[in-house]
Amino acid sequence: MKHTQKTWQGSSTKRHNTAFFLFVFLGMLTAFGPFVTDMYLPSLPAMTSYFNTSASMVQLGLTFSMLGLAVGQILFGPLSDKFGRRQPLLVSMWLFLGSTLACIFSPNIEVFIALRFIQGIAGAGGIVISRSIATDKFKGANLAKALAVIGAINGIAPVAAPVMGGAVLKVTGWRGVFAILFVLGAALTAACIHFNESLSRSKRSREKLSHTLSLFKNVLKKRKYMFCVLQMAFAQAILFGYISASPFIIQQHYGFSAFAFSLFFALNSAAIVAGAGLCVKFKRLETCILTSCAGMLIFSGLVCAALVANSSVWVFEGLLLFLLFTLGLTFTSATTLAMENAREQAGTASALLGAAGFLFGSIVSPLVGLGNILTSTGITFVICAVASCLCGLGAVRKTSVHSVQANGNAC
Repeated sequence: MKHTQKTWQGSSTKRHNTAFFLFVFLGMLTAFGPFVTDMYLPSLPAMTSYFNTSASMVQLGLTFSMLGLAVGQILFGPLSDKFGRRQPLLVSMWLFLGSTLACIFSPNIEVFIALRFIQGIAGAGGIVISRSIATDKFKGANLAKALAVIGAINGIAPVAAPVMGGAVLKVTGWRGVFAILFVLGAALTAACIHFNESLSRSKRSREKLSHTLSLFKNVLKKRKYMFCVLQMAFAQAILFGYISASPFIIQQHYGFSAFAFSLFFALNSAAIVAGAGLCVKFKRLETCILTSCAGMLIFSGLVCAALVANSSVWVFEGLLLFLLFTLGLTFTSATTLAMENAREQAGTASALLGAAGFLFGSIVSPLVGLGNILTSTGITFVICAVASCLCGLGAVRKTSVHSVQANGNAC
């Protein structure tokens, strides 16, 4: 990105944030939510023994954290439109630090699950407000580039977090994973204190908090925006379905070790990042969405066929790489089109966009485990891909954002 030394001046303070700081800051905020949900996945068996409970009870911690991420985005999005980005972000970070510390000392699984819900709500602030800040700061091609970074991180974080959690688990117990999350939260809190408000008072919502629902009513009326939200949500459902099923498919079905599983995860993460980065090379975002939809539909069908036919792991992994690559394309293009079509209520729009993805993910995650996991995973991929493609076609037909140049300077 050109002019990385350009600074941004807020409306109520003399602090300056460089473009480099903003990109690093937004990237960290975006990754935070997925790390909250997924980093502790490798420690589930250890937690089952520690709390003397069933695996399904421990897995509820994942489900409730995803629900918290959905609820939290609905909460913090409108708040950031009314009070600015910085103060709600600080509130979410302090709430995260408190809930994470409490998780470490949970006396039983029921308390732990409740705290995970609160932790999810807190982590949602970073996700929803990061997109809002990007929309405040950038327009057009530059917004696409900023959201490409966010989209890449949003794709890689959910699959990289379990790998990091597994590495931490080798040298410490499950509490160590939450201790790392606490340290990450503390670092982000410090960055939030340094962050300069990006939404001027003149652009903030004047609606009363009791009228918050009216903000959602406004964005729900935007058909172009809603098509993008649904297209993105169904695509994320494929990602979360993959995250839930892949440990069982790679380790139990194909017989690979946990370390080898981590290598698969790393390779698949690279495919998502490559797709997200390639999106900015398209002159028209509509073309990127159509390309991602076509690829998603084709490769989800091929992955399903490979799973049902019990193909070799290399056939399955090769096809899966292409499927995840198309998801990377979608994460950037759908997010950019959605936020461009709801710029005047960026916080609320970002909230609904993010909440939909985590809500769909929380629904799909347990579905891939029904019956034969190979068959159920493949069918789930195909159904979500078809639904995502239909919504993508609606977004392309309805959208007024016709093109985004691949190259541009920061606003």
